[in-house]
Amino acid sequence: MKNIYSFLILVIILFSFFTINSAFCNDQTGGDYQFSIGTQFGFVSGEALELIYPTNTHVDLLSELTWEMKPVLYYGIQVDISRSNFISASGFFTSLSFRMGIPGVSGIHENRDWQSDVNNELTDFSSHTNKTKEFYLFDAAFGFSIPAGVFYIKPFINFSWMRFSYSGNDGNGTYARRKSTNPDTYHSIDDNPIKISYSGQEVIRYQQDWYLISAGFTIGTQVLFPLALDLSFQISPLTYCVSRDDHLSVIIFGNKSPHRVYKDYTSLGLFLEPAGKISITAGRFDFSIIGAYRYIGRTKGPAYSDFGNRGLFIQNGEAGAALSIFDVRFLVDFKIWQNLKN
Repeated sequence: MKNIYSFLILVIILFSFFTINSAFCNDQTGGDYQFSIGTQFGFVSGEALELIYPTNTHVDLLSELTWEMKPVLYYGIQVDISRSNFISASGFFTSLSFRMGIPGVSGIHENRDWQSDVNNELTDFSSHTNKTKEFYLFDAAFGFSIPAGVFYIKPFINFSWMRFSYSGNDGNGTYARRKSTNPDTYHSIDDNPIKISYSGQEVIRYQQDWYLISAGFTIGTQVLFPLALDLSFQISPLTYCVSRDDHLSVIIFGNKSPHRVYKDYTSLGLFLEPAGKISITAGRFDFSIIGAYRYIGRTKGPAYSDFGNRGLFIQNGEAGAALSIFDVRFLVDFKIWQNLKN
């Protein structure tokens, strides 16, 4: 992924060129379009979940891994093409945004397992320092702006791609002992458990690639110019996640085992994103503060593993993923072209 930043910038530039040409050369409505490019920086705070659903136990989950992002700083660019005045006339708009995170320690990674066949008691728990290694977020929105008195409405379709990758380091693990009379039952995790320290070790790595297509709308007003206010909402069940989990120091029945790789392909978690935006215009510049909450409910899909270099084979049960993050960013837009029809 070393060249992804350059690649997406090239995509934005090429798309902008062809869209500008179409808007300004073919528009017959006599409206005034503007093209702006901006820089943005901000942070996300929340968590990602990695899940394994059981098939024959008495618990809702076989495994739950929590990866904190508290917080992850990022920077990026944004390109917008739209009417200069949304209230004066209807018209199309598009917005392309790319953000890239700054790697660093971002909280705690925790791993919980419920492996008993006879009860729902916790059998494994470990906690590690979490480092967010990669954070990429690309959004491409397309829609129409419709004037409605002193307000405007902007229905749109949005495509989003997100990548998060993490590394769990150091920490400690506590593991319940198996009962010799029944290998699928365990003593209480508080009854003389096996304890292991992972000081100085990278224990686990995890990566999620999310692909989303959502529908949304924005309601806003420019009547308080130079102040503008926007409220928006997106929703969709069309979510797909490809994830990879590398267990570098796996504990199975209290013993370390070889490197194990899990690959999951999960989908259909409900996506929701409410957001708000406050902007101030100063000449050709727009200064904005944007706050959003991005939520993806628990997905489900097949899980595969590669254990001891034997190749991928399907796991019992299903895998899942989820995401919940607050996003706060500052955006500075510069209008390169505007009011070309006037």
